[in-house]
Amino acid sequence: MTQSVELLLDEASEASLCAEWDALAAAGLPSQARHQGGSNRPHVTLVAGERIDPAAEPALRQVVSALPLPVRLGAYACFGRDRFVLVRLVVADRALLDLQTAVTDALDDDSGYFFGPGRWTPHVTLAHRLGPEQLAQALTVLGRAWERDASAVGARRWDGDARREWSLR
Repeated sequence: MTQSVELLLDEASEASLCAEWDALAAAGLPSQARHQGGSNRPHVTLVAGERIDPAAEPALRQVVSALPLPVRLGAYACFGRDRFVLVRLVVADRALLDLQTAVTDALDDDSGYFFGPGRWTPHVTLAHRLGPEQLAQALTVLGRAWERDASAVGARRWDGDARREWSLR
């Protein structure tokens, strides 16, 4: 299963992204709104892997103690080939890239992370497993993605094995 370190966004930005989730769900499309887990909320994954050493938590807490961090929500994009993941990009400025590098460095090991510095596209997931026609419909439903300022106000750890989250800041 996956473990991760994730950024959480300010209340207004989270509400705006949840409204996008809701619009997709209302149109009968796949959407993150359909996930009813208590930990389901818009976030930006900084690092993910099969395991994150708990001994790294003090260093991770130190790295994220500098939050909040201004970020900018950007355009829609998709990942995949036959089934797509629809995302809202987060503009990768120097401060965000430095934070992601610092988080990766704080882990101080090589535990097979799925992405890291230079191998990361910051984003917030809107929907999984969209077929090509659904992807086109989703983009029509959502309309133009206006860029908007946001703030990364917190950070959490997610443990997919235990299905639990906890705050780092």
